[in-house]
Amino acid sequence: MIPAQFDYMAPTSVEDALAALAEHGDDAKIIAGGQSLLPVLRMRLNAPEMIIDLGRIESLRGIRDDGDAIVIGAMTPHAVVGSDPLVAEHAALISRAVEHLADAQIRHRGTFGGALAYADPAAEWPACAVALDATLVIAGAKGERRVKAGDFFQG
Repeated sequence: MIPAQFDYMAPTSVEDALAALAEHGDDAKIIAGGQSLLPVLRMRLNAPEMIIDLGRIESLRGIRDDGDAIVIGAMTPHAVVGSDPLVAEHAALISRAVEHLADAQIRHRGTFGGALAYADPAAEWPACAVALDATLVIAGAKGERRVKAGDFFQG
């Protein structure tokens, strides 16, 4: 099927993405890698007026050692997460789990943050995040907040 018509924007900063989301409200959907949203759009199970693509926000990509934690950017593709030496050294569970994540195409296009935000209870990343006692950093209209994975995933 062909998705319903929608407008599209690709902001280059988190602040611009949040402003766009505030402007369009419930008529907007966020897209990261698209592995969850695109099939829904194709089947016309959802028809947002605006798609806000996070793909150009470079500050959401990458993996770094933050001293007491490994920080994985939301827009970092699964394959990058799975092959990163810091992740392998400090969060081996994640490195091992990526091998079981869907197929190669999804591992190279899908994003770590998108999979966590979608929160599919059968997916690998939510279970890993809870097992590793991860903290999710969530940006919204009221600022940034930190939520333990065990508190974020409710079902």
